[in-house]
Amino acid sequence: MTLDELSAAVAQSTGMTKAKASEAVHAVLGGIQEALKRGDRVAIAGFGVFEVAHRAAREGRNPQTGEPITIKASRSVRFKAGKNLRDAVNG
Repeated sequence: MTLDELSAAVAQSTGMTKAKASEAVHAVLGGIQEALKRGDRVAIAGFGVFEVAHRAAREGRNPQTGEPITIKASRSVRFKAGKNLRDAVNG
């Protein structure tokens, strides 16, 4: 499902115009993104939890040359599905 398809689905289920539904979807996604940028945890009851995971710097190897390289520390987003979402997907 693309962002446009999601906006269309929200418009259809709520009776909003497609433009207003698109604004609402962008607002929700923007709020989640801003919270994650701050390092906050975003929990949506029945859906799941978005969290920022910290990865420490580590040694790796260049696959072409085998030469050791240092991989910088980074942050990544993790998502853990809630029970209702897992049940919906598996049921």
